[in-house]
Order: sequence, then structure tokens, then C-alpha cells
Amino acid sequence: MERIDVLGVKFDNVNMQEAVEKCKEFVESDTSNLIVTPNPEIVMVAKDNDEFKNIINNASLVIPDGIGIVKGAAILGTPLKERVAGYDLICNLLELYKDGSHTFYFWGSKPGIAEIAKKKMEEKYPNIKILGTDNGYFDEAKKAEIVQRIRELKPDILLVGIGAIKQENTINELLSEKIFKIGIGCGGSIDVLSGTVKRAPKLFIKLHIEWAWRLIKQPSRLGRMMVLPKFLKEVKKVAKNRT
Repeated sequence: MERIDVLGVKFDNVNMQEAVEKCKEFVESDTSNLIVTPNPEIVMVAKDNDEFKNIINNASLVIPDGIGIVKGAAILGTPLKERVAGYDLICNLLELYKDGSHTFYFWGSKPGIAEIAKKKMEEKYPNIKILGTDNGYFDEAKKAEIVQRIRELKPDILLVGIGAIKQENTINELLSEKIFKIGIGCGGSIDVLSGTVKRAPKLFIKLHIEWAWRLIKQPSRLGRMMVLPKFLKEVKKVAKNRT
């Protein structure tokens, strides 16, 4: 697949359907695959963190989760097909494997939230197979227990929502063990699946201003949102140097 470089982070130039097809290939393979869903904030971290950037760039699939990434790629003259939101990809995989033909494991969020998400998905899809859950609060001893449980259960699709960088590093550490087919660093997706956090209304999503909804619901995110203008400034500087 063609990869598009945005400030050193290489994104697969795929639309949602193509991303789903790649996931289907991964699930049927005999390998473990990391899927990363960077937004501008993650790209800005990776820009100054070579180890993290290398983990992303060596992932099996890197999708542009934020509209800022799509806009940045366009400014650089190397457009991406579309935004491919990590949450939407996960929902598509849950729908795809609702018959129980492939299995899931939810790891992340506050205590009790992953269990609620599991119950919600089982109510929605009675035949789905979610093998287990764990929360995102753990020390090294607890982490070892969680990883051992995953080794024993061998889920096809492992959702890890324990915070950016930490979730990707954790999945990357486990790739060589081949104890899952797909590991997705899913951020807050487990919260949304549980219903404890509401996703933006469809109009906000359609207009690509989902960030504004998050800011309305969580004004404390303002500091994080300030990364976007810094990201666009950096992109414009790179684009100017290319001309």
C-alpha cells in the first residue's frame, strides 16, 4: 500500500473499506499485527520521539484518525483518501465478526468500563465472542497477569485503550508472541462502546468538527487542542521548504 509521510509519520493511504479489508487479511493470517490510529497530537509526539515514531512506522496499518491529518497531507501535496476514524474501524470489525467467527478482548479504561462495553456489545450482538476484559489501571505485576490471560485466550482482535504511546508500546512488545492477530491502540473507544462517553452527534462528525464536541463536553481538553495549530504550522513550514 502507498504510504503518505506527514511530519515523519507514514500513513497508509486507505479508505475505510480498504482498512477493513486489510484487517480481514490480518485476522486470517498467522501473524500479529499492530494498527495505529494517529491524530495530530500523536504525530507531534512522534516527531520528537524516534522510538515511538519507529513503532508507528513499522505497524501493519497506520490510519489517519484525525481530520487534521487529512488536511495536513493535502497541504503537503500528498493527499490521503479520507479520514479513517479508529472508533469507526472498530465498530466495523464488531459488526463484521458479530457471528462469533472471530474473537475480541477489551483492555482499557477505568475499572468496570470494559465490562460494561462487553455487556453492551453482547446485548447488541448475541453471538459475538468477547473473551475477556481488563481495565487500564495496573502495575507491572498486574500487567503480567493480564498478558498471561491474553496468552491463554488468544483473542483474534485485542483492543488496548491505556493511553497513547503506552498502548502502542504494549502491543508492540507482544507482537513476537503471536497471541493475537490484530492489536489496536484504541484510545477512548472502550468508553464510547460502553455508553459512558457519548460520541459527537452525526452532524459534528459529518462536518469534521468532532473535536469541537469533545471540547464542549470536556473544556479541560483545550490545552491538548492547542497542538492542532502547532501541527498545521509545522506542516506549512515543511510544505514551504519543499517548493
